Amino acid sequence: MLGKLRVLLLALAVLGSLSACDSVAYYAQAVSGQASLLWQRQPITDLLADPELEPELRQKLLLIQQAISYAEQHLGLPAGGSYNSYVEFERRHLVWNVFAAPALSVQPASWCFPVAGCVDYRGYFAEASALRYAADLRAQGLDVYVGGVDAYSTLGWFNDPVPSTIIHRPDHQLAALIFHELAHQKLYLPGDTSFNESFASFVSQEGLRGWLDEQEQPHLYQQSMQEILEHQQFIDFVLDYRNRFATLYASNISIDDMRAQKHLLQDQMRQLWREQGGDPGGRYQGWFQGPLNNAQLATVGSYYEWLPAFEALFARSGNDFAVFYLAVADIASLTAEARQHRLAGLLAAD
Repeated sequence: MLGKLRVLLLALAVLGSLSACDSVAYYAQAVSGQASLLWQRQPITDLLADPELEPELRQKLLLIQQAISYAEQHLGLPAGGSYNSYVEFERRHLVWNVFAAPALSVQPASWCFPVAGCVDYRGYFAEASALRYAADLRAQGLDVYVGGVDAYSTLGWFNDPVPSTIIHRPDHQLAALIFHELAHQKLYLPGDTSFNESFASFVSQEGLRGWLDEQEQPHLYQQSMQEILEHQQFIDFVLDYRNRFATLYASNISIDDMRAQKHLLQDQMRQLWREQGGDPGGRYQGWFQGPLNNAQLATVGSYYEWLPAFEALFARSGNDFAVFYLAVADIASLTAEARQHRLAGLLAAD
């Protein structure tokens, strides 16, 4: 109970530190949602001690324990109490993120928060609240998109539980997700999404390779690499079209013609994705049923942009995670311009 009380007091302290211009209602729902999430946690050890626990859930929870142990022993990622508890939800997603952008610009709106820095979305614990805020933004003439998220990290501020929204993922994807989120707790640079996601993706990828070798399931690593390749193909496709939209919005045609061309590009994008057959498993089918507006395009980023640079840095570090993390921290301490230059140099050298 004292631990839960400390969590609530810390959340309220964060809320109280916000400036008057921030939306109190928004932060109140964030504090309430996070506190509720932590309050409902059940220790995994307690669940595993229950002889009536569903076999599939038991197997997944055991796997998570094994993945955490591997992360601590081999990847230098202390969990610090995260993912040693479980929360059961009836809802589809853990949170819902609202994205927005001007109707004739691919530059997304951004919001700045304590700890996380500035990000291109606003998260809600209730879908209805996200949809209401999206409607308000839409009434202002903005392109809007709402997307569900099944897991997130509080970056070590709290002992994050395992949410039921991810528990049915394939074993290798579940282990990779644990490695990815623990990597965010190891190092996170507010305001630099590409750096953070590329770093965590590399640690997750390298961790999964070793993990599956230890499990004598190297074929699943190849499957995982194929999934990453397919995801990168999706990202490249979307970014190519986002550049096409940017070119359109920078042109000198009339606003009416620009809006008409925008709708044509949206239709073309949807049609070409179907014709290319680049989604054999139907993984992105739902995404392409969305509006494909500027806000939705903003949900896709170059999250693997610097992954090859981190691969090169890991090799230079003698494949030693302790040395690697020190090198990454050194790069993170640089200015944004110097950091990009250092990463680009690693790419060129590789």
